[in-house]
Amino acid sequence: MEERNRTLGEFIIEHQNSFQYSTGELSRIINSIRLAAKVVNYKVNKAGLVDIVGAAGEQNIQGEDQQKLDVYANEVFIQTLINREIVCGIGSEENDDFITVAGSDNSHNNKYVVLMDPLDGSSNIDVNVSVGTIFSVFRRITPVGTPVTIEDFLQPGVNQVAAGYVIYGTSTMLVYTTGHGVNGFTLNPAIGTFYLSHPNMKYSEDGKIYSINEGNYVHFPQGVKDYIKYCQLEEGDRPYTSRYIGSLVSDFHRNMIKGGIYLYPTSSKAPNGKLRLLYECNPMAFIAEQAGGKASDGFKRIMEIQPTELHQRVPFFCGSKNMVEKAEEFMAKAK
Repeated sequence: MEERNRTLGEFIIEHQNSFQYSTGELSRIINSIRLAAKVVNYKVNKAGLVDIVGAAGEQNIQGEDQQKLDVYANEVFIQTLINREIVCGIGSEENDDFITVAGSDNSHNNKYVVLMDPLDGSSNIDVNVSVGTIFSVFRRITPVGTPVTIEDFLQPGVNQVAAGYVIYGTSTMLVYTTGHGVNGFTLNPAIGTFYLSHPNMKYSEDGKIYSINEGNYVHFPQGVKDYIKYCQLEEGDRPYTSRYIGSLVSDFHRNMIKGGIYLYPTSSKAPNGKLRLLYECNPMAFIAEQAGGKASDGFKRIMEIQPTELHQRVPFFCGSKNMVEKAEEFMAKAK
């Protein structure tokens, strides 16, 4: 079968044996995410026509207003994973605490936990800018047969067995890795099927795009200010192009395809950074590294950070390897 004609379902079946623990559970998790993504995609695409945009009148654990579609996406992904009885626990950016999932026989025999940001960039919903879903999968570390505990979720990113994102844009794509490279699948909305459209996705070692919210420039650490000036300097292949959407999935996706760096550093307004280690940075770091890129907090590898809390925030520097290393150089000099 021609590489690009394969459906996501066929691809999962073909590559199931490359998973370290080939029990079929991980394949079923990816399949569940595929199903939930199609449901959420349908709602995202008609968000302007029904009363699903705007704030829901509640705030999430981060103190951010929950958009109605945030809440809807959260429920769809959680219920899809619970109903299929394939995970033992779920952590969501939208929930204060993790969810323990027992089987219909009240057993706790499943082996995987899923962490997710069900609708990243949701402040862009009502202005028709791309939003996305980010997910991360770990094997539990507590004994099978017992309810999950917080330690099953507070694992460093190097322990991830799968990670990915869905981007709801001009076309809807699901991009994921299980540690054997990164592959992208585009939804054919006419028949509701994801087809392999971007096999073996790779970052270029260098890029010409930098993505950062320069409106916060005065609040940034000196190393980041120096790196921005470097990007703007007319020298060699610079100045670089500045592109910032404000939706992590969209900025990451563009930079992986075109070559670039995404930065969300600490600032005087957000002393620990703004992005969440478990729901955003770890999965994106896993994808970036599998695509030949790099992800750090400005000093050390994101995937080696030991989490201490579910909603922990960290600074995030991610993208083409040489660009991230150059940014790290400026951070080290200014330290």
